[in-house]
Amino acid sequence: MPSPEPSTSTDHPSGTKNERIAALVRDTVGAAPVHANRYRSTWAGLLTDEAVGQSPRVAGWVHRRRDHGGLIFVDLRDRSGLLQVVFDPDTSGPEIFAAAERLRPEHVISVAGELRGRGAEHVNPKMPTGAVELRVDALDVLAEAETPPFPVDEDGPVDELLRLQHRVIDLRREQTRDALLLRSRIVRAIRDAMEDEGFLDIETPYLTRSTPEGARDFLVPSRLQAGSFYALPQSPQLFKQLFMIAGFDRYYQVVRCFRDEDLRADRQPEFTQLDAELSFVDEDDVIGIFERVMSRAFVAGGLDLPQPAWERMAYDEAVLRYGNDRPDRRFGLEIQELSGALATTEFKVFAGTLASGGVVRGINAGGLTVPRKQLDELTDIAKKAGAGGLVWGFVEPDGSWRSPIAKFLTPEEIEAIKSTLDASPGDLLLIVADKAPVAANVLGVLRLELADRFDLREDRNDVLWIVDFPMFEGTANDGTNLGGGRWDAVHHPFTQPCAPGGAPVSAEDLAPGGAFNDDERTPGDLHSRAYDLVVNGWEVGGGSIRINRPEQQRAVLDLLGFSTEEADQQFGFLLEALKAGAPPHGGIAFGVDRLAALCAGRDSLRDVIAFPKTSSGGDPLTGAPAPVDTKQLGDLGLRSTIAPPAG
Repeated sequence: MPSPEPSTSTDHPSGTKNERIAALVRDTVGAAPVHANRYRSTWAGLLTDEAVGQSPRVAGWVHRRRDHGGLIFVDLRDRSGLLQVVFDPDTSGPEIFAAAERLRPEHVISVAGELRGRGAEHVNPKMPTGAVELRVDALDVLAEAETPPFPVDEDGPVDELLRLQHRVIDLRREQTRDALLLRSRIVRAIRDAMEDEGFLDIETPYLTRSTPEGARDFLVPSRLQAGSFYALPQSPQLFKQLFMIAGFDRYYQVVRCFRDEDLRADRQPEFTQLDAELSFVDEDDVIGIFERVMSRAFVAGGLDLPQPAWERMAYDEAVLRYGNDRPDRRFGLEIQELSGALATTEFKVFAGTLASGGVVRGINAGGLTVPRKQLDELTDIAKKAGAGGLVWGFVEPDGSWRSPIAKFLTPEEIEAIKSTLDASPGDLLLIVADKAPVAANVLGVLRLELADRFDLREDRNDVLWIVDFPMFEGTANDGTNLGGGRWDAVHHPFTQPCAPGGAPVSAEDLAPGGAFNDDERTPGDLHSRAYDLVVNGWEVGGGSIRINRPEQQRAVLDLLGFSTEEADQQFGFLLEALKAGAPPHGGIAFGVDRLAALCAGRDSLRDVIAFPKTSSGGDPLTGAPAPVDTKQLGDLGLRSTIAPPAG
C-alpha cells in the first residue's frame, strides 16, 4: 500500500505568535474532555502518536480534501485543530470511499477508525497532529454545506465587511477561532483569581436610569411608563458602590457595558469589563490585589510581563515624558522640556508662547531618513492634533542645524536645544511651542506616528501603573478655567479628591472660598486617588478610591455644575445610601476585550469579539440597527419623524 501523502495544512502558519496562541488553545481544549457519544470520543486536534493503535471517533468539518485516485485525504477540523483522516477503499470499503468522493469543504462529518503513525518521512511538523492519521472505517455525513463566500482553510486577507456579514464562516477560520478560545481562557483565569481573592460574583441591572458618566447613554423606551426611558449602563459604577454600603465587601462581575460614542479600533458600543469593588482598602490594597489577578490573566493569555510589583508613574511625569497618560515605553523618543533653554530667545514664536504661559518642548527622533514630503505630513498631523505648527531640523555632520528657523536662533540657543535633546549628527529634532496640554498631546501623537512609520517598538512587553491623577480638568484650551467655563472630572465624579501629595480634603476645602476654591488655588490644583494600568501603550484598566461621605460627594457635584435639585434627581439614590454609613471603598475595571486583543497580538477589538460592530456601529450579520414598524413604536408611545431608508 502506498504511503499517505503528508497534509499540506499548517495549523498555525503565521509564525511564533500564532504557534504560542495555538499551544495555549490546545491546553484549554484539552482541559475540557469530550463527552463521548455516537458522534465522537475525543478532540481531533489532540491526537498524538501516544494514541497510535487506538480506534477513536472524531467529528467536525471538512477543512480540506485531496483526492489522489487510490486514496482520499481529508483534514478534519474541530475547535482543537486539524487531523488528517484517510479513506482507503481496502480499509474503508467501497461504499464509504464513494461517500468520501462526494465530500466537499465545510461538510460536517463523523469518522472512526484506527489511528496510525505516518512514518518519519511523511510527518508534517507544522501540525500538532502531524505524526498521525486516522484510517477511516466508519463515516457519517451529518450535514452538507454550500461553498463558503471565502476560504476557511486559508489565512489570507478577506474584506472585513464580507467577514462580518458571514461571521459564522469567519469564526471557523483558524486565527479568529483561536482568538476567541484565548479570550475564554483569559476570562476563566480571571474568574478563578477573583474567587481565590474572596470576591463575590453579583449581577447589576442592565435597565437603569440615565446618569452622566462621560459618554452618551443608549436609551430604552418604557412601554409601561410611556415617555420615560431606561438607560443601558456605561458601567455598574453606582451599583457596585451600593454593594459596599450594603456590606458585601468584595464584589465582581464580568459584565457587558454600553456607550453610545464614535467607534474606532479599540472601542465598541458594547464591551465587556471585569468590574470590581472592595471595602476597607486604600490604593496599595487595590493595586496589590489586581496585580495578582492580572498577572494570572496575562499568564493565561501567554503575554510575557514582569512579575509584580509593577512600576508606578505619576500622571504629570507620564504626560511630560510621553505626551499622554498611557505611555508606550517600548521605544524612546521621550519628550524634553526646552522652555528653560529658550527662556531669553527673541524668536517670536517661542518668545510669544513662553510670555503667555506656554511651553516649548521637543523630541529627538534619531537618525531617521525623513524626506520633505513626510515632514510636511508630520506637520499636518501636528496641526490636526491642535498645534499651530511644527518646527523641524536636522543636525548636520558639522554640528550645525538645518531648519527653516535656524536663522532666527542664536548659536547658543541652537546648542542649548541640541544639548537638551541629546542630539548627534544626523538626528531629526521636532519642536512644538504651545500651551502645555497642547504641546504634550501633539508630541505624544507624533512619537506614536514615528514609531508606526519606522517600526521603532522593541519586541518586548511593558506594564506600569499611572497614579496621582488630577481630579478635575478645565474645559478651556489650557486645561484651566481661568477664562471661564466648567470643570470636568478626569475619571468620574465619585473619585475621592486629595491635595497634592495625597493629603485628604474636606467638603469645606471644595466650597467657594475654601482651600481649593479661592483666588490662590482652584479645583484644577486637586489630585485624586485614581490609578490606571497601562500595558504596551493601552490603558487596560482603571479605578479609584471612592468618596464615602455624602457632604464631600455633594461638594464635588456642585463643583461640576450640578444644582442641588439636579444632583438629587440624577444621583439621589447614591447620596441617600451614603447617609446610611459607607465604609472606605475603592474599585477598578478592566477591559476584557482589550486584554484579549493584547494577548492575541491584535490591533482591533473586533478581532476578539464574537459578533462585533463596524466603525459605523452596524452589525452586517443581522442588519442591526434597523427600522421598526409603526405598531412597535406606537406600543411605546413613540413615532418616528425620519423616513425609513428606501428599499
